[in-house]
Amino acid sequence: MSALTLTPRALYEEVAELLRQRIFRRELEPGSWIDELRIAEELGISRTPLREALKVLAAEGLVTMKLRRGAYVTEVSDRDLADVYHLLALLESDAAGVVATRATEPQIAELRALHEELEAAARPGQVDREHFFAVNERFHMRLLAIADNRWRDQMVADLRKVMKLNRHNSLLKAGRIEESLAEHRALVVAIEARDAQAAEARMREHFANGLEAAS
Repeated sequence: MSALTLTPRALYEEVAELLRQRIFRRELEPGSWIDELRIAEELGISRTPLREALKVLAAEGLVTMKLRRGAYVTEVSDRDLADVYHLLALLESDAAGVVATRATEPQIAELRALHEELEAAARPGQVDREHFFAVNERFHMRLLAIADNRWRDQMVADLRKVMKLNRHNSLLKAGRIEESLAEHRALVVAIEARDAQAAEARMREHFANGLEAAS
C-alpha cells in the first residue's frame, strides 16, 4: 500500500485569504478595482492563482467580477446590508435560543468568559477596537458552534464576510461599541437564565441596532 500524500494548501487559497484580510482592513476599499498585475508582481506569482483567488472571493460576495474588465471590491448597498442583517438576525437568534436550551454549564461559562474579554476590550478610556472586533467575532462563532448546525454555520460565515465590508463603519459610530456591549451583556444573562425566548429576542435586537448603526 502506498503512503498517503497530503497536498499542501493550494496557492490560490493563500492568495484569497491575503486579499480577504486586506479587504477587511480597508487596504482595498469597497468600489476599488483590483490591480491584478501589481498584486501578482508584489506577491511574486503568476496571474493564474490570483484569478482563481478572485473567483473564490467573488463566490463569497467580497469582490465583483466584470467580463473583460477585471474585479473590484464589492460595494454593499443599503438594500444588501438590510438583507444580510435580516438573515443573520433570523439565523443567530435561532442559535441563541438553542444555546439557552441545550448548552452545558461549561459551554455557557465559555460564552461568559468571552463576554468578559469583550468588556475588557471596551473599558472606558482604554477601548481596543481591533481586539473588540476580534473577540466579538469569536463570541458569535462560539455561540454558533455550541448550537451545532453546520448548515447554519456555513450560511452565517458567508453572510458575515459581506457584513464585514461595513463593520468598521457601524462600530466606529459614537456610542455603538458601548451599546453593542450592553446588548451582549443582556444576551448572556438570558442564556444563563435558560430563557430561550429572551435569548432570541436579545439577539434580534442586537442585529436590529447593528443595522441602524451601519445604515
